[in-house]
Parts: sequence; C-alpha cells; structure tokens
Amino acid sequence: MKQKIFSNWNLMRALRLVIGLAITIQGFIANDKLFIIAGLLFTGIALFNIGCCGAGGCNTPPIKNDKPIKDISYEEVV
Repeated sequence: MKQKIFSNWNLMRALRLVIGLAITIQGFIANDKLFIIAGLLFTGIALFNIGCCGAGGCNTPPIKNDKPIKDISYEEVV
C-alpha cells in the first residue's frame, strides 16, 4: 500500500491531489457534505492512482482480423 501511494507521481496526479484537497477544504468551510464527499473522492483517486476504469483498465487490445482484404472495383458514373 505504501509503495502504491509514494511511487509513480506525475504532474496530473499531483494536480488531482491539490484539487481534491481544495474541494475538501472548501466543503468544510461551507459546511457542505456533498463537497466534502466529492473532495475525498478526488483525493482518494489521486492518492491511490486509480481512475474510473481502475489501473490501466481503459486500454483495449486491437482487433485482429485474419480475413483477406478484397479488391474493390469502382464504376465511373457520368
């Protein structure tokens, strides 16, 4: 768990952490529970380096097509 939190930091991850902390602090200042929950969510996403699809879950492999490519013949329409 420590390794996941303390390694692989980049600019976007740090920016998400700052935004999450800012939203959380603003939620406490405004006494708004929805902002606090949203801020904690963004902070958790940044701390654990996860996203909507999980770690690297949005990557899809290319589709392999073994069918031969047919030549297309075109007609000129005048």
